[in-house]
Amino acid sequence: ISDYVYHDQHWWKYNHFRKLHWYIFVLTLTSTNNGYDGSMLNGLQSLSTWKDAMGNPEGYILGALANGTIFGGVLAVAFASWACDRFGRKLTTCFGSIVTVIGAILQGASTNYAFFFVSRMVIGFGFGLASVASPTLIAELSFPTYRPTCTALYNVFWYLGAVIAAWVTYGTRTIVSAYSWRIPSYLQGLLPLVQVCLVWWVPESPRFLVSKGKIEKAREFLIKFHTGNDTQEQATRLVEFELKEIEAALEMEKINSNSKYTDFITIKTFRKRIFLVAFTACMTQLSGNGLVSYYLSKVLISIGITGEKEQLQINGCLMIYNLVLSLAVAFTCYLFRRKALFIFSCSFMLLSYVIWTILSAINQQRNFEQKGLGQGVLAMIFIYYLAYNIGLNGLPYLYVTEILPYTHRAKGINLYSLVINITLIYNGFVNAIAMDAISWKYYIVYCCIIAVELVVVIFTYVETFGYTLEEVARVF
Repeated sequence: ISDYVYHDQHWWKYNHFRKLHWYIFVLTLTSTNNGYDGSMLNGLQSLSTWKDAMGNPEGYILGALANGTIFGGVLAVAFASWACDRFGRKLTTCFGSIVTVIGAILQGASTNYAFFFVSRMVIGFGFGLASVASPTLIAELSFPTYRPTCTALYNVFWYLGAVIAAWVTYGTRTIVSAYSWRIPSYLQGLLPLVQVCLVWWVPESPRFLVSKGKIEKAREFLIKFHTGNDTQEQATRLVEFELKEIEAALEMEKINSNSKYTDFITIKTFRKRIFLVAFTACMTQLSGNGLVSYYLSKVLISIGITGEKEQLQINGCLMIYNLVLSLAVAFTCYLFRRKALFIFSCSFMLLSYVIWTILSAINQQRNFEQKGLGQGVLAMIFIYYLAYNIGLNGLPYLYVTEILPYTHRAKGINLYSLVINITLIYNGFVNAIAMDAISWKYYIVYCCIIAVELVVVIFTYVETFGYTLEEVARVF
């Protein structure tokens, strides 16, 4: 593609790129809604009005609420890929967001635990559809040289939703009625509603158009948004190259349609690939982040921070911090070696978690009388997220894409998503039960897990930096 790209200025100096990236931002609202969900549930756990309405859920009962959206998302997996290929990425995104809006309305109107749980499953089903369609459409609309950054930013905008939810729940905390939690619940439908209204202007994927025989429409998109209606020969060459590349990829998919999931077991080099895929998926969710993502309130209580206002302030500040960090990483991670980033991330996560655990133990032994110990734990949480965002935010999806061969990439990514969902269900149930049962001692479990992750990364992970997708096969 580098032989055909001829733009010599930054993207923001071209009107067609500005417009295209606006459409891509509209699609990232899917990830933003997911971030809103996690942060909102964190905030609601600090509100006495919500706890009273839900019957003061604890342990596995609270875990089921956290997993409600995951259950809905798992149900959506059976339909998402089919819908994307049958109706298009844009329509699937739109339908998923409509379902999410309906779920948010039900969530805000909930009168008891069961009602709230079902509404979260509806939200999860809608998000499950949109979360398959949106990143796919982003990748297929993006200009080739900007594609890595655009796809990385999809995950980054999770934190934008988390920031919004954190401060919405903080703002409604003073309302003495049930609307202190109903308002954040209703507002979960706002961003999907905005997406539904704006997505109609987003172009359909040129890859989808070509697959349906609409080659001229695909060409029109490429001319308009990848060349800015440029009529010069170099622009024409770029468009024709991209079209031929899409057609060749579709033809290759037909040829390799006989690829099987069992290949990951029967072919030796594929066994290592699928191990790396599954282990990377586990790392993204089993490195201790699940505790803070959904149970920050319990973590803060374990170090003596019990005030509703203070908990919500910390939640809001942490989400802003993560948003800034992840943006910086998304724009720079392509400059560094993948394995080195994983090692750095695991090393500093382990260090921060060990200190976090020690300070929590001392704090409890001294009956939470020394505020400095609690502040030290808070500092470790922020340092932990610095390490996590460097290695386990946008990098895993990029790494998994690189180590999977073209013929098995879709199947490998499906397995990656499946493992993530399984670990999320574990996080939702086990973390809540363990924090209630053994409090800070549960951190020791994650210290051990992160230590194992570090060893596995050092001795089994391969380096993919500097290779094209086709050349990565050399390292296996």
